[in-house]
Amino acid sequence: MEVLSVASEVYPLVKTGGLADVAGALPLALKQHGVSVRTLMPGYPAVMRAINNPKVVGGFNDLLGAKADVLAVEHQGLDLLVLDAPALFDRPGGPYLDTNGKDHADNWLRFAALSKAGALIAQDGIGGWRPDIVHVHDWQAAMVPAYMRFSDAREVPSLITIHNIAFQGQYGAEIFPDLDLPPHAFGIDGVEYFGGVGYLKAGLQASWAISTVSPSYAEEILTPEFGMGLEGLLSHRADDLHGIVNGIDATVWDPATDSNLRANYTATSLKNRAANKIALAERFGLDRDRAPLFCVVSRLTWQKGMDLLAEAVDDLVDAGAKLAILGSGDAALEQAFQAAAARHPGRVSLVTGYDEPLSHLMQAGSDAIVIPSRFEPCGLTQLYGLRYGCVPIVARTGGLNDTVIDASHAGLAAGAATGVAFGPITAMNLRRALRRAVTLYGEPKTWTALQKQGMKTDVSWTKSAALYASLYKTLLAKKGS
Repeated sequence: MEVLSVASEVYPLVKTGGLADVAGALPLALKQHGVSVRTLMPGYPAVMRAINNPKVVGGFNDLLGAKADVLAVEHQGLDLLVLDAPALFDRPGGPYLDTNGKDHADNWLRFAALSKAGALIAQDGIGGWRPDIVHVHDWQAAMVPAYMRFSDAREVPSLITIHNIAFQGQYGAEIFPDLDLPPHAFGIDGVEYFGGVGYLKAGLQASWAISTVSPSYAEEILTPEFGMGLEGLLSHRADDLHGIVNGIDATVWDPATDSNLRANYTATSLKNRAANKIALAERFGLDRDRAPLFCVVSRLTWQKGMDLLAEAVDDLVDAGAKLAILGSGDAALEQAFQAAAARHPGRVSLVTGYDEPLSHLMQAGSDAIVIPSRFEPCGLTQLYGLRYGCVPIVARTGGLNDTVIDASHAGLAAGAATGVAFGPITAMNLRRALRRAVTLYGEPKTWTALQKQGMKTDVSWTKSAALYASLYKTLLAKKGS
């Protein structure tokens, strides 16, 4: 089975969030199920620098006004199709933001062009290769099924995965004439959304099937609280909606072999984690003592519940714990954590930005990771935490709810508990969860049991890749019928 995946970011070439991890790991996991994936992605400067000996396998003289080549290349086991369109992607800044942290003004054009290219490959193939199925990710690639629907590629099965429904790619109606779609595509059954153009809405409308990244989130987005205005469309298509929890690349994230750690370890040598805790304290300028060390690796935003944690920091320090934070985001939240670090030198520290190697050390050196998200489609940091014996403290929502078993009396008695979960999601309940975690840390046998049970959890792509392969087969059977 041949699958064309279309994504705006793919690890290890370019990453701003969990989408890249999924787009980079799922194709590798699908190989054992007889599924061959080629991933179409933009040729950002970082991508063009990283790839070696690409081969031009096709191109477009007028891709929504831009000239583009399609380059085939293998990179770290991934079979890539890189859309080399300098006018669209060769520029300073990141994939979505300019050097001032603002959206690129032509993001609507850049990702419509990516989607148009994906639809044309689905329709005509490229370099002698043609996909059986097209699988697209988030709003940046969501127009692929729409372009397919209004072309000769409508008979190719398509699947769209929602990684975060809060990001929808909504633009004014004035862009429609430049999208190279027929006039009737601007309608409720096409790309029109509240009088404008909705990229994610268009993909949800046109794709053969919809998936999202956890069973709980698949249920949540059918409600007004979580559906972000798309709950009506999703409820109409509920029979086509599938919740499949993400996995992680268990070779990249393996404490036994991870080169980013000061000391490697397994579930039978947890004492070796102590060296990583010392290294982490040194990196963050925290006191080297026996106190529990909690960490955060996150965007500092309201969605991630970071305002709730900012309210709870003083209480956490009073309870006897330390806190290391890696992330960036809302200026007010960055300032709040900087102020907390100033109030509690040696106990609280913030490193702004994102640092992949440091994030590995934080999972290996921290005792617990705090994830108080108001909504979380899946979440990956709790999966890394489970893998590394870094006990997750999570809000009961979305994928966090599906992947972490609370250290309740019943959970502990059954030997099934892997973390601490709380809800409803308020600052008070977060403070209670943090204090409960500190208390559990003070019971070494109980805490070690939590760590070992978490490390036993299969957080790889093994089960989820099988579910995706099964879904692909179902779509192909639907085509045949």
